[in-house]
Amino acid sequence: MDLLNALVALTNFVIVPGLAYGSQLALGALGVTLIYGILRFSNFAHGDTMAFGAMVTILVTWAFQSMGISFGVLPTALLALPFGILGTIGLVLLTDRTVYRFYRQQKAKPVIFVMVSLGVMFMLNGIVRFIIGPGDQRFADGERFIITARTFKQMTGLDEGLAVKTTQGITVITAIIVVAALFWFLNKTRTGKSMRAYSDNEDLALLSGINPERVVMYTWMIVAALATIAGVLYGLDKSFKPFTYFQLLLPIFASAIVGGLGNPLGAIAGGFIIAFSEVTITYAWKKVLTYGLPDGLSPDGLVQLLSTDYKFAVSFAILIVVLLFKPTGLFKGKAV
Repeated sequence: MDLLNALVALTNFVIVPGLAYGSQLALGALGVTLIYGILRFSNFAHGDTMAFGAMVTILVTWAFQSMGISFGVLPTALLALPFGILGTIGLVLLTDRTVYRFYRQQKAKPVIFVMVSLGVMFMLNGIVRFIIGPGDQRFADGERFIITARTFKQMTGLDEGLAVKTTQGITVITAIIVVAALFWFLNKTRTGKSMRAYSDNEDLALLSGINPERVVMYTWMIVAALATIAGVLYGLDKSFKPFTYFQLLLPIFASAIVGGLGNPLGAIAGGFIIAFSEVTITYAWKKVLTYGLPDGLSPDGLVQLLSTDYKFAVSFAILIVVLLFKPTGLFKGKAV
């Protein structure tokens, strides 16, 4: 019985949050890795692109709520998500047309693009803070839990309860659907194959008649959709605060680099590696160990390696180790 309680506690506090957070990081890392693989630069504005997409979705959600439009037990934000994606697509295409295209035509070095993306990052950060404010914005509605801890205890008779939030379930299911759709698009459609060809060998792709501006446009559109979905799912699961998305840039880049920058499969694997590393290292293991160990060996302290305040330090440490010993990542992406 104690082992079952330990397993439930582990699922409740490590596995379920890790799966949800990993899905959010994987979607964010996919956007970063597509930009790096196809447009060949590290886009530091990606976190704030996520924040912009989430902001548009929140504003539309509030408008729907004021009109009495809801999605039943599911968050109204899911109805507003397509509007957020369209708004973000408009933003990134405008940014590319007015900023990045000039440097692309000049055949600027990647470091120039990185510096430009930093400028875009600060600009987007300012716009989002100006429109929606710097504070927390909670926009989740509908049913809060798929199953509550009390219901689980009554069903099983165990001392430990399992609570699964609706947003966690939505996050994992949405991530599976989005990733499957992306891989189908990249592998089965003519445009997806053109993007892969352009990523593998730009000169050969141009000789084959592939239009580079068309590839760039579709890449930005896909990245905008991924960024908005990731931003909204993170905001629903936690809460929306513009500065948080700036902080998320580190674990998202760590996910992309650990998996292999430029490799979509690596971005997904990296997202879950970083997420579970952060969750397990910052979790207080006292409860699980108390159930799992004999009475005399039960720990007195929290058995927490790092405070949750230092969770981003875990991402940074893993990033440094990977860059030192395997700079192409686990799935042999492009070296940083």
